[in-house]
Amino acid sequence: MWLLALLADKNGMCLAFPGKIIKISGQNAIVDFDGIEKEINISLLSDAKKGEFVIVHAGFAIEKVSKENKEEIDELLK
Repeated sequence: MWLLALLADKNGMCLAFPGKIIKISGQNAIVDFDGIEKEINISLLSDAKKGEFVIVHAGFAIEKVSKENKEEIDELLK
């Protein structure tokens, strides 16, 4: 199963959220999280493109996901 994004570390769990890339400038992108736009670093994803959905943790896009997976994650987070 794709990364929903409960990332475990010695201090507990961290959340990561899905968003849609709406603009790319170098290694940064503007990502839309259901109406909230944030600047995110996409350097960990060598082939990220405008219109794609990504999982974001701590300001970094860490994984690409399909639109269907993004919608499923949204349902789980409600």
